[in-house]
Amino acid sequence: MALAQKLDLRQGQQLVMTPQLQQAIKMLQMSNLELGEFIAEELERNPLLEIASPDSAPEPDHAADGPETPATLEKELAQDRLSRTEETFDTGQENIYADEAAADRMNAKQESTQSLESVGAMSEASAWATVGAGGSSRFDDPETSLEATHSREETLREHLLGQLGSSTTDAALRLVTADLIEQLDENGYLRADLVGAAERLGASLETVAAAADLLKSFDPVGVGAADLRECLALQLIDKNRFDPAMEALLENLELLANHELPKLMKKCGVDEEDIREMISEIRALDPKPGAKFDTDIAQTMIPDVYVIENRFGGWNVELNTETLPRLLLNKSYAAEIARSANGKTGEITEYLTERQQNASWLMKSIDQRAKTILRVASEIVRQQDGFFAYGISAMRPLNLKAVADAIDMHESTVSRVTSNKYIATPRGVFEMKYFFTPAIASMDGEDAYSAEAVRHRIKRLIDNEPADDVLSDDRIVAMLRSDGVDIARRTVAKYREAMRIPSSVRRRKLKSAELVL
Repeated sequence: MALAQKLDLRQGQQLVMTPQLQQAIKMLQMSNLELGEFIAEELERNPLLEIASPDSAPEPDHAADGPETPATLEKELAQDRLSRTEETFDTGQENIYADEAAADRMNAKQESTQSLESVGAMSEASAWATVGAGGSSRFDDPETSLEATHSREETLREHLLGQLGSSTTDAALRLVTADLIEQLDENGYLRADLVGAAERLGASLETVAAAADLLKSFDPVGVGAADLRECLALQLIDKNRFDPAMEALLENLELLANHELPKLMKKCGVDEEDIREMISEIRALDPKPGAKFDTDIAQTMIPDVYVIENRFGGWNVELNTETLPRLLLNKSYAAEIARSANGKTGEITEYLTERQQNASWLMKSIDQRAKTILRVASEIVRQQDGFFAYGISAMRPLNLKAVADAIDMHESTVSRVTSNKYIATPRGVFEMKYFFTPAIASMDGEDAYSAEAVRHRIKRLIDNEPADDVLSDDRIVAMLRSDGVDIARRTVAKYREAMRIPSSVRRRKLKSAELVL
């Protein structure tokens, strides 16, 4: 077969995206903080952009002021041509935009809330908890003045260094102790290797050991301990309660954690009444003596959208307009630059045109981002209206496709919009992804149940179980199926483990120990 050269004309489609459209799509996924940083960078790069003052009049349509911007931006974002990357790359869309189940993504948030609830329920263990202090970060609030705010709390390092000055006159010992103070973790434990510290500081091991002992004599009692056992022992010694029975108890803390009281009483050589008193003393100690220092101010999540109940029993969805500054195009500054061009009108005009185009596109992209967030949030509220009215038990199964089809938008765009965005509701502040939950079939084949609602129902059943009648996973399955939820035992076990709820055998042992104590 002979080879020959020829020209061939073909027509085809190719993925083409302008840098401006890529920027607009990326801005959808940015959080308020990230977008604020991005705008700050644009303000530095573009002299024609400026932040409008709160009392300035609204600017007319900025898209019409500058050069022509694409009138189909909303359509481009709705189609989200980035989603067609699966036609170009060797992967599918599900690998580029992971549609992770919201019920699984919220585990960490739910677990932290559940742990706080469980600690609050155990009044006898309240001494193990620490209290954090928060405050307002709004310094522009007219009702908040500098004098009204609390002063900065003393750090653990400052507290210990203040005691070091009057504890010894030995300069070498003071230097080594100060270094060990820097090695403490946030709970006040000294995890550093003393041999390694001696080699690093060029000091003898005896000096480093003496410095560690000196540190353990500081307030709070228990600071500088190598582990929990030593921390508790230091506090018991300070209370003159470190006897052989207590020492044996501290050597077998794992038995206490597992509530194996018969074995623990045998190890300590005490009876049931004595072991009960000893455990009460242990619970009164502080396992984290350094945690009450270096208290961080709790950072409040800034919602992107507010959901407010109206007088008709429905829900109004409003954007939080205070999260981002309003941008303006400074035309007077552009005219001043043009007048002072000194004959370089071509270069100046080209520069001004480029800056004006970028500014106009940025303002339109921010405006379109806000509109897209509002559309997605409004549809989420419409789909999950039962949650806002009745709580988690009324949550419906929902996925990205259902929202995208309802508002005529691509799934990947909805995924971007709901990433790192928060909704403030009468029931609290939630991430938008929280409202997307997989479906669990019903026994009668009708409407499915939300996985989040089923998870909440499992937790409620376990919380209400009596101590003498602990529910097994099989019994929970039977109870849920009697209510119409078609669920497997392994799914119940998976949800229970995700919420860090022990098995029925473990719960029965824990509750039996609580009854004894």
